[in-house]
Amino acid sequence: MALNDKELKEIAYLARININKEIFPSLKAELEQILDLFEKLNSADTDSVEAMSHPLNLSQPTRSDEVTEEDQREKLQETAPSVKSGLFLVPKVIEGES
Repeated sequence: MALNDKELKEIAYLARININKEIFPSLKAELEQILDLFEKLNSADTDSVEAMSHPLNLSQPTRSDEVTEEDQREKLQETAPSVKSGLFLVPKVIEGES
């Protein structure tokens, strides 16, 4: 799959990485090889293959869904510095784009 410079810049933006313009050709070639491998994987016939959750065909034991601890939310929130509508209020630590 061929990539153009605009697509490579968009990928870099989405990945939040800065790419030196001098390595564009080599990076573009590497990404094209990776995408070609995915195209080969997509072309494999998997219609007769049953989906697996584990390669060794093991089963995961399950337990009954029952309450094992008592609700202590109100007790724990008594010592919280700030609570509103039953939720802990915390300062914003991650700034996002506007």
